[in-house]
Amino acid sequence: MAARSTYLELSEDDGSSHKFYEVVLDGLQVTISYGRIGEPGQSKVSAFATAEKAEAAAAKKIGEKVRRGYAPAVRGGRQRRAVTRRSVASVRSTATQAPVLWRFASGAAAFGIFVDSERCWVGNQNGDVYTVTHGGTVTGRFRLPDGVKCIVADDFWIYAGADDGKVYDLSGKVPRLAYEISEDVDIYWLDIHEGVLGVSDQAGRITTIDHEDEFQWARKGRGDSAWMVRCDDEAVYHGHSTGVARYDAAAGAPVWETGLNGAVLFGWQEAGSVYAGTSRGAVHRLSKSDGATEAVYRCDATVFSCATAPGGRYVFAGDNHSSIYCFDQSGERLWKLATGCGSAFSMQYLDDRLYIVTTDGTLACIDATEEAIKAAQGGTVPEPVDVKAAAGLAVVEPTATLETVTLETVSGAGDGVVVECFREGERLRVRVVSEGYDVRRNVQFPKGVREAGARYLVEGVRFSERGGFYRAYGDIRRLL
Repeated sequence: MAARSTYLELSEDDGSSHKFYEVVLDGLQVTISYGRIGEPGQSKVSAFATAEKAEAAAAKKIGEKVRRGYAPAVRGGRQRRAVTRRSVASVRSTATQAPVLWRFASGAAAFGIFVDSERCWVGNQNGDVYTVTHGGTVTGRFRLPDGVKCIVADDFWIYAGADDGKVYDLSGKVPRLAYEISEDVDIYWLDIHEGVLGVSDQAGRITTIDHEDEFQWARKGRGDSAWMVRCDDEAVYHGHSTGVARYDAAAGAPVWETGLNGAVLFGWQEAGSVYAGTSRGAVHRLSKSDGATEAVYRCDATVFSCATAPGGRYVFAGDNHSSIYCFDQSGERLWKLATGCGSAFSMQYLDDRLYIVTTDGTLACIDATEEAIKAAQGGTVPEPVDVKAAAGLAVVEPTATLETVTLETVSGAGDGVVVECFREGERLRVRVVSEGYDVRRNVQFPKGVREAGARYLVEGVRFSERGGFYRAYGDIRRLL
């Protein structure tokens, strides 16, 4: 008997899901393939003792998907989501070499960086995310299904936004799907604050999504190509081809919009100011309250990235000629040096060190102390250490994007917190059932592991004052 294929697709009305699911029955063998439309996806093959059992298993899988809204379709009828990446063209700097302490070649152009007190995170266009100590030792590697747009932190949680339209939580042992963005959105940049995701896109829109991965509001700016989005308790700051706008965080009401000379390519924020790097070679510091210009930091070429020392004491910028700059708070340029490893797509300053990720995929640690900079300006720089990932470094891939996720099971709660999945209308929600918590508050929890009636054990939960919900963290195990 010839193999029989059943090909299904799910296209939700709000555009939030565009997935395929195919079941191929071939004698005693059933092959399941699934993933995002237009992408190869993943496959799983199962063998059965009899043709009848194989046919029953195939019919069960098809029935499950049809009940979830999947419908028969023709492969190729829909296309893969649009993806825009910045040009990786970079001109070699003619400036004096910066004091690079160490550098790590991640393997592809890199946008994503986050540095905390324990480690550095870097994500590249191959979908690889590495963790590296401040001293330059590679300690971990995650593999995401598509290129990494950015890496952002939200309290305890670390998130990576990828070109597949998904945002992954990297806070546990394995990446977990946290948000899934509509197929019609060509994502440029992301930011997250108190569980609320801000998305800027190619069309110049800003969209916010809440902790349950549900749409809040969207606004269209005056320009397009919106690379900048920054979120805080009160507002979302949005930079596009003509300037920067502020919107009320809760309802999206416009507060102010400031036009700038040049397209905004990157944004940063401090408590009272936002910083916008532009294509006209400047970083603008704008007041959060009214959008007024507080200072301008002049560079010699298009600004790809910017960052500040705490409180805005120093302002750093990276241009498309592989140079980095440092300014004092008022706008006076203190120095300009060459990276030696491409143009800085993203950067972050911590404890007298400037960390950059570049167009050639390098994560570099630069000594930004006054002594090291003076020595570099005089022609004396350290020999940078070339960091290598260990040959046996394990690669951790996401599980929460799979159609079926297998969790470790436990029989007792121990020191963890017990949460329960329940159905509310057409949606599955999660609440805490351990004593001492408000059962009326929902829990931010990965969609890929939710099953009505199931209970799970998590390491802990934290309450979000702004959103009025709990956020689960640590490993997730299923309670028997």
